[in-house]
Amino acid sequence: MKKRWLLAISLTLVLATVGLCGCSQGGTSQELPSGTQVNLNTQQEGIWVTGKGEVSITPDIATLRLGVESQKVSVAEAQAEASEAMDKVMAALKESGVAEKDIQTQYFNIRQRTKWDRETDEEIVIGYQVTNTVSAKVRDIDKVGAIIDAAAKAGGDLVRIQGISFSVEEPSTYYRDLRGKAMADAEAKAKQLAKLAGVTLGKATYVSEGIQMPLPPWYEMMGGMAAAPMPPMEAPPPISPGETKISFTVQVAYIIIG
Repeated sequence: MKKRWLLAISLTLVLATVGLCGCSQGGTSQELPSGTQVNLNTQQEGIWVTGKGEVSITPDIATLRLGVESQKVSVAEAQAEASEAMDKVMAALKESGVAEKDIQTQYFNIRQRTKWDRETDEEIVIGYQVTNTVSAKVRDIDKVGAIIDAAAKAGGDLVRIQGISFSVEEPSTYYRDLRGKAMADAEAKAKQLAKLAGVTLGKATYVSEGIQMPLPPWYEMMGGMAAAPMPPMEAPPPISPGETKISFTVQVAYIIIG
């Protein structure tokens, strides 16, 4: 029994010695007699930077988020009132020049409304609330104010205007120039870092790109509480699209050659 244990311990020591001899002190990969590759250096090497290209442009698309909200004693009454109001809003959008393909339902919800009854010490149902929200893409920005006005008048007190965002119909037309700006920015950063570190910058070994578009500034996100009712408007609200930014980023890894 003792001989078997001594033999096992001896074999373990021999294998450990062979493994240590097969690996260099520099931490690079060495091929063991068995053909197995061992890499003792797991850290990332080189210089990693992020380059950015950005352009400010005038939007050519406006996206409205609007809808209706009705609250009645029964679901049927609330649904009927909301449907009638939404039909009028949809008709107003189309009559104002919004194409049917550019109108899309974003949110529909039927919620039970309750309150706490102190006398019975329990929660009781007081009615039902129906919310129906759509997004409408307006391709003629000059008409945005008039379209909001028309929708508000069509839906009356049930209308909820939840937000407006501006974007570009074909942002990909700007990507080519933005890629060049982002890569130039990444290279400039990498060269500066290499100089500060006292090393020589080599070629790029890894490139990954990303696009950053501005998020629409909705007042309410889908599924949240509805916006406040629209106040009466004597004239279409002034709408200014201003400028929007498209950002293009690249992550680049460069090798260090000396």
